[in-house]
Amino acid sequence: MSTAHTPKTVGTVWGLLVLNTLGSAGAKTIVPLPRSLIQMVTMGALVTAFGLALAVNLRLRIRAGAFLFLLTLLLVLSVISSVHLESGFGALFRCFRLALFVGTLWLLSRWWDGGTTFVRHHIRMYLAVLGTVAAGLVASPGAALPDLYGGRLVGALWPLTPPQIGQYAAVITGLTVLLLLGRRTDRTSAAVVIVPSLVLLALTHTRTATLGLLIGLALAIGSLLLTSAAARRFFTWAVVIGTVAAVGFASALQTWFLRGQSQENFSSLTGRAKVWHALLTEPRTTTEYLFGAGLGDKSFNGLPIDNSWLAVYNEQGVIGVGLVAAFVVVLGTVALLRPPSLPRACAIFLISYCAIASYTEAGLGDASPYLLHLAVAASLLAAPAATAPLPAPGVPRRRVPRWAKRPEVI
Repeated sequence: MSTAHTPKTVGTVWGLLVLNTLGSAGAKTIVPLPRSLIQMVTMGALVTAFGLALAVNLRLRIRAGAFLFLLTLLLVLSVISSVHLESGFGALFRCFRLALFVGTLWLLSRWWDGGTTFVRHHIRMYLAVLGTVAAGLVASPGAALPDLYGGRLVGALWPLTPPQIGQYAAVITGLTVLLLLGRRTDRTSAAVVIVPSLVLLALTHTRTATLGLLIGLALAIGSLLLTSAAARRFFTWAVVIGTVAAVGFASALQTWFLRGQSQENFSSLTGRAKVWHALLTEPRTTTEYLFGAGLGDKSFNGLPIDNSWLAVYNEQGVIGVGLVAAFVVVLGTVALLRPPSLPRACAIFLISYCAIASYTEAGLGDASPYLLHLAVAASLLAAPAATAPLPAPGVPRRRVPRWAKRPEVI
């Protein structure tokens, strides 16, 4: 299936999935939004997304792959672990949400053909989200940079936390840089995405997102060095500029990185290590060890877990950890085995970013932006659809006009 025939409705569905994964907990907004209202909007977006995906794919044509198959097994495991109601009826509701989420991805898989269509949907939707963050910053700087979060940027119009904003900014920055290097977009369009995203990322003081962006881009661009002169030039200039910045602005970079924290607080990952130790030492039955306690709010004793692997272990057991590790490893292995290309580089960036962020952020075991990032990676690694046959000998080929070869606008 060619990306040229992808219905516009698919982009709408992807935007609704992004809306569903924004969450309902975060900073105080300029206009107070009841959490129940936000949950109605996000859940309504998911139901609408599933309905639209079903309407545009009534014949239920799908492209089976290991990622979606393992994600479906994780859904089954989540239901099994949640039926005991150790996490309350909310666990079953979260299973229903995950079922709609996975079902929508299955319906959209019909258009996964190794092209960059879903990369563009991803960039556009998260750019729109960052647009609301920027609007909130302009409308009320005090609400967007509250003392409660240490002056870090939050969502003043929609309750978004600094790590969320940093994640969105880092992901679309990395993807846009790769599209620019692959000549799939022009410099003006790339600048419109990259410049404001980097400014917002800096204002969030999010270390995980920054490291994920830098390491992910290094790995992705490294996969293009042998085949792309633009990638080699970019890599060389990045190394030079990075070295100069590290030497000339070492003190400022250290201050930004520490965020005013003490050495003890920094070494304990802002208190995360204490929660992780308590979770790992908690006595568990064999059933809880294997299957977990059911889908919850990614917290332990009222404190956020902030680690995808431990959150999955707590809610879906060691079997869940194995399934999550399996689909991450499968995507990474497929990406490494593919020949160098722009889709492969984008997939490597997304997989690397999710792997790095999983250490200090939860989300790989439930409907979340991280699963959307990996779904885009899966779409990039899908086998291309059959191409049209070459014209018979003696039949002239149709010339492609110059305007059709120009980079697309994001």
